[in-house]
Amino acid sequence: MADQHESVSLSPPQADHATAAGHSWFPGPPPPMYSCTLTPELVAKAREELQEKPEWRLRDVQALRDMILKEHPNLRTRLDDAFLLRFLRARKFDYDRALQLLLNYHAGRKTWPEVFQDLKPSTVKHVLDLGFLTVLPRPDPNGRYILFLRPGKWKPNDYPFVDNVRALYLTLEKLIQPEETQVNGLVILADYTGVGMSQASNPGPFLAKKIVSILQDGFPIRIKAVNIINEPRIFKGIFAIIKPFLKEKMAERYVLHGSDLRSLHRNIPPSVLPEEYGGTAGRLDMSAWSRLLLDCEEEFVVEFCQPDPLEGVVLPDSMLCEGEQAGGREEDGFRALRSQLYYCY
Repeated sequence: MADQHESVSLSPPQADHATAAGHSWFPGPPPPMYSCTLTPELVAKAREELQEKPEWRLRDVQALRDMILKEHPNLRTRLDDAFLLRFLRARKFDYDRALQLLLNYHAGRKTWPEVFQDLKPSTVKHVLDLGFLTVLPRPDPNGRYILFLRPGKWKPNDYPFVDNVRALYLTLEKLIQPEETQVNGLVILADYTGVGMSQASNPGPFLAKKIVSILQDGFPIRIKAVNIINEPRIFKGIFAIIKPFLKEKMAERYVLHGSDLRSLHRNIPPSVLPEEYGGTAGRLDMSAWSRLLLDCEEEFVVEFCQPDPLEGVVLPDSMLCEGEQAGGREEDGFRALRSQLYYCY
C-alpha cells in the first residue's frame, strides 16, 4: 500500500512564520502539527453551527482521510489535519459531502488551467496594484473578514478578466487558513462604481458559471453575505447572468444598497469600514493585503506550482465544471443577456 500512496502529500506547505509575524493584523498560518486555535466561544459556535465536536474532531479527520486513501488512492492532495478540517467544517462534518467538496476543489484546477497554472502572487501583482481587491483589516462583530472588491477598477484592455479570478482565488486561499474564518465565514463587499457595459458583458455566462461553481461547490469557505454598493442600473443585467447559477440560499444573501450608506451600515458597522464608506477605520488601504500576499510567494509556489494533483485520476463528468458540452446554448444565452444589458444601460 505504501507504494500506491507514495505521491500523496501528507503535510502542509512549510510557511514562513517570521514573514507572517510582519502582518500582525491577519492571523498567521496554522502550525505544521495541528493544534486547535479556536477560542472557547468559537468552539461552542462550531459545535452549534457546524456539528463539530472537539472530542471527535481528530476521529472525523481520520475518517475523511481513510475515505480519500481508499476511494481515491491516486489523488495527490494534502492529508494533514488542518487542511482536511477546512472541508469538514465547510460541509458541517458530513463525510460524503466533505469528500465531494475536496474532489471538486481539485477538479477545478484540472478544468480551468488558465486560472491555476503557475498560480502565485507575483503573477497577479498587476491586479493587486490596480486596486481590484483587498481584505479590510478589521473583521466585523461576528468575526468575519470582509473581502472588498472594486470591479470598476478593471477595464478589458488592461489584462484578461481571468487574472482577476486568479487574484481572488489566492486571496480566498489565504483567508481560509485561520480557523476563525473556517468557523465564522466570510463577508463580501463589492463597490460597483465605474462598472459599465465593457466590464459587465466581458465575462459572459460561461465564465460566470465557472466562478460561481468554484465559490459554491469547489472551495471550503462559507460566504455569509454579499453586499453590493453603488451598483448602476446595468447591475440588473449583471445579476441576471449570475443568478441562474446561484443556489437559493446564496441568492438570498445578496444585499443591494445603491448609494445608501445607512443601508450599508445596517449590515456592516462603520467601525470596520474605511472613511470612504462612512466608516471610522481610517482611510482605505489597498496595499496591506497586497504586501501580505506577495510575502507569501513561496508558500503558494509549494501549494500550486506542482504537478497536476488529478493526473491519472478519472473523474465523472458530473464532477467537472459544466459548460463545455453546452457551448451553443451558452452563446445563445449570452446574446440574449447582452441585449438585456444594453436595455438596462
